[in-house]
Amino acid sequence: MNVDAAVAAVAAIAGVCTGVIAMLAFRWSERDQAKPTRTSLHTEAALPPGVDTVLSVLRSSAVVLDEADAVVKASSAAYALGLVRGGKLAVEPMLAMARDTRRDGEIRQIELDLPRRGTGRGDALAVSARVAPLGSRLVLLLVEDLTEARRIEAVRRDFVANVSHELKTPVGALSLLSEAVMDASDDPEAVTRFAGRMQIEATRLTSLVQELIDLSRVQNDDPLEDAEPVRVDELVAEAMDRCRHQAGTKQINIAAGGTAELHVWGNRGQLAAALGNLVENAVNYSPARTRVGVAARRVNAPGGDLIEIAVTDQGIGISEKDRERIFERFYRVDPARSRQTGGTGLGLAIVKHVAASHGGEVTVWSAEGQGSTFTLRLPEAGSVRDRAEAERKLRRGGRPLIGPDDLEGEEQDRAYETFTNDPLSAPEVHP
Repeated sequence: MNVDAAVAAVAAIAGVCTGVIAMLAFRWSERDQAKPTRTSLHTEAALPPGVDTVLSVLRSSAVVLDEADAVVKASSAAYALGLVRGGKLAVEPMLAMARDTRRDGEIRQIELDLPRRGTGRGDALAVSARVAPLGSRLVLLLVEDLTEARRIEAVRRDFVANVSHELKTPVGALSLLSEAVMDASDDPEAVTRFAGRMQIEATRLTSLVQELIDLSRVQNDDPLEDAEPVRVDELVAEAMDRCRHQAGTKQINIAAGGTAELHVWGNRGQLAAALGNLVENAVNYSPARTRVGVAARRVNAPGGDLIEIAVTDQGIGISEKDRERIFERFYRVDPARSRQTGGTGLGLAIVKHVAASHGGEVTVWSAEGQGSTFTLRLPEAGSVRDRAEAERKLRRGGRPLIGPDDLEGEEQDRAYETFTNDPLSAPEVHP
């Protein structure tokens, strides 16, 4: 009996020990699974609560470094700029600034020019980097791309300098001429001559101020807010009327063709100003007793039909190096001739902005001594075109004159190219 009791006691003790060991093993397994891995130590667990969420919404490129200079967190923009490569910060000045901040806890900022990744060009990215401590052992690097801001600032400085120079010329001339008039008050002929010069300079100053206003308007306004279907033939007629006096003085014939029943969609005032600038330039830069041609046609495009309006002259032409810059503000191919014709250097810049804001473009073909062709491409007003074609079919029959839309396919293209390339020999097309 005593032996059986002893055996039972030993079995009970063995069961208790087995249970305790199982419980300890279970607890040990749970604690082992709860241990942070090496990967998690360098990701979210290493960042203070909420920092990861804040970094994800920042517009700046963000990089978080630990005490070993390893990247704990980096935004996609940081990788795009080439700041992080192989898990390390690849910009040495930024890395040195981060180490200094980790050592003394001071916030630092620096501006750098970084080479562009994957390009062979010499231009660089302008960035501003700011480093601050993040907790006890991390540092935060924020990098802002200043390239576009620098470019806009340079454009603004150049624009202000050019405007100042252009305004100074006629204002200075008016000041000198007024003094000359005062000194020649007893000489009626001199007074008349100086007054005529003053009128020329005043007209130039007025034109410059007006074109500055026009340029500012086309840059700031949305032309499609007041958009409407605009007849191309009316735009061409308005542009020709604007230059009729200048053309008559130089005996230049302005011929138009292919503009009937074509409509563009946009702001009428801006479109008229743009086309008027093209025709005016063609007249100003053409020799006497030549011809300026204005032709239009419809062309098919993937995003919808476009209307091409080409202005062709037989002028002095534009060299290849100048063609790359003629749409810049205040750039002149021939400054001496521009001052003689009263040009401000803003006309083509206005044309470029009007075309871009209307969803189109302006291009140029030119050869020195052979003339130039400026082509304005604008979206067609589709609904107006459909109504015009329907009306045309109803009234067609017995018309003695050929319209541009009566020509189809290659025949229409040949007529258009003949007119724009050789306006002297091309037959006129009537609406």
